[in-house]
Amino acid sequence: MLRKIIQIDEEKCNGCGNCIPNCEEGALRIIDGKARLISDSSCDGLGACIGYCPEGAIEIVEREAEQAVSGDIPAIPAAETVLSELKQWPVQLHLLNPQASYFRNADVVLAADCAAFAMGNFHARYLKGKSLAIACPKLDSNKEAYIEKLGSMIADANINSLTVVMMEVPCCGGLLQMAKMARRNAKRNIPIKKACISIQGEVLEEEGD
Repeated sequence: MLRKIIQIDEEKCNGCGNCIPNCEEGALRIIDGKARLISDSSCDGLGACIGYCPEGAIEIVEREAEQAVSGDIPAIPAAETVLSELKQWPVQLHLLNPQASYFRNADVVLAADCAAFAMGNFHARYLKGKSLAIACPKLDSNKEAYIEKLGSMIADANINSLTVVMMEVPCCGGLLQMAKMARRNAKRNIPIKKACISIQGEVLEEEGD
């Protein structure tokens, strides 16, 4: 049957997901980092989602739409199982013992709370083979305790390196400052690497000292 239906330009789509809550029919999903129409029969062809796409990736076209059998539920491709690289618990810096065995002579990731949620491959890119501490320099209290714990990891647990994974928002800069203060207080010059992540989960910058 020929009817109006939305069409998504995958090259323009950045996977932001703004269109999804504005589709009253629930016909859109983010799959493999792109917005996709999961069922022709679910799309009403009105295009309420179009105005919420910042990239202009959605348009209405007229084409033959696939017909669903009555009672069918649109199929969503099964997500690939990805194994976690986390090798310890807890992970929140206030709860951690800086001299725990998993920190001794380890490479450590100090990540902003939001980083792993923003970045789909956080585990594979940054966490594999490393120990983890997470913190929020804006919302968490008693940052002096954070500096002391990081200093103890450097001086007492003898960690090899510290990778600070922070978001692009200004408040995240405090995470890197805490790491450098801890290194200075510990008087042990381990390498500190910085990775800055966009709110879309892209790596904007990586550098070390």
